[in-house]
Amino acid sequence: MPSGCGNKGHCSSGGCNRMNTYDWITVLDLEDPVEYRFAEVSFKSGARKTFYKISEHAHVTTGDLAVVDTGYGGFDVGRISLMGDLVKLQMRKKNFHQDRITFEILRKANQRDIERMEESRALEQPALVKARVIARSLKLDMKIGDVEFQTDQKKATFYYTADGRVDFRELVKLYAKEFKTKIEMWQIGARQESARIGGIGSCGRELCCSTWLSDFKSVNTNAARYQNLAINQSKLTGQCGRLKCCLNYELDLYVDELDKYPSDVDELFSKKGKATLVKVDIFRGVLYYAYEPEKGRSLVMPLLPDYVRHIKSLNDRKEYPEDIIAAEEAVETNKNEESEFVDVTGEIELPDQKRRKKKKKNKFRKKPEETLGGEQKMGGQKNLQEPRSPENKQRPFRPNDGKGKNPNHPPKKNEPK
Repeated sequence: MPSGCGNKGHCSSGGCNRMNTYDWITVLDLEDPVEYRFAEVSFKSGARKTFYKISEHAHVTTGDLAVVDTGYGGFDVGRISLMGDLVKLQMRKKNFHQDRITFEILRKANQRDIERMEESRALEQPALVKARVIARSLKLDMKIGDVEFQTDQKKATFYYTADGRVDFRELVKLYAKEFKTKIEMWQIGARQESARIGGIGSCGRELCCSTWLSDFKSVNTNAARYQNLAINQSKLTGQCGRLKCCLNYELDLYVDELDKYPSDVDELFSKKGKATLVKVDIFRGVLYYAYEPEKGRSLVMPLLPDYVRHIKSLNDRKEYPEDIIAAEEAVETNKNEESEFVDVTGEIELPDQKRRKKKKKNKFRKKPEETLGGEQKMGGQKNLQEPRSPENKQRPFRPNDGKGKNPNHPPKKNEPK
């Protein structure tokens, strides 16, 4: 079982195993008189899935680790994800005919098989680093995305992405010399690479391509325009470097709803000015227009679809109404929604505080004389301050009496008393 999960790999979030499936028919524990002898086996935690025949001597069920035949005397270990009639539905969905299935499930895996599988998985990360270094030394325009070793270590599959065709004949020779095994190269797309590696999307959940999405449809910027999303490349791009697949999830709903609104109404005209369409809000059922009744002044107002059709019909006849008036119902709904929002969150009024004006400092104001540690600075001369006795406490110390005389010191010889 996968490590790191308290539910032993059977959690509903899909964090332990990618592309999880639930075999609900096997859980019912019912005997099938016409058993379908095919099974779906997943390798490397759901990174790759293929179909196999179930041999007559193999007693396996959904969730078991099984040893499968890979041809040329080799074997691999995978987990059985589906059995019975559900496999038939999966094969029909992927357009996979059962005549193409040539290999079988041999037996249930024992402890030694599981240990060998873990050993081969431990070799994949160092091999990926070496493979990238070798490809870079040959200056090939390709990126090695993932490596998968067979359980018997007789074959290694390297998955890479490239913009065009890559001549990797010399690369395969160096790989075979380095890893001492059979080398197989598979070119995949950017979406398939992110599906194999996995990760967390901007929504906070695991990537759809690595958990449940099996077929990738083309996504273009029109999907964002229909949903009134800003064309921001950083927000619309996924981890694979392509547009996010989730842009197509709600696209059909928007397209069906937009058919109910009038078309070719990008501009409406009145005698006072022109109104330009800003966006169509299918949730409130209104169209928002930027209206310019006066030059240099614009208003954003909601209009109902019937009212827009009426003005458009007048403009087609080259008739212009006096003014374009916003829909009262839409304005009231906006006010109600704003009031409900305030009631839920609560409105806090802060008390008015009078701010004191900062006093401006006078640059030409003389600084007071500084006294440091009993020393007084006067005209560049230092006068030591004598400690005052308790009898002399009533007389405050004044550095200068304003007449240029210091009362704390006797006068000089030529100075009058």
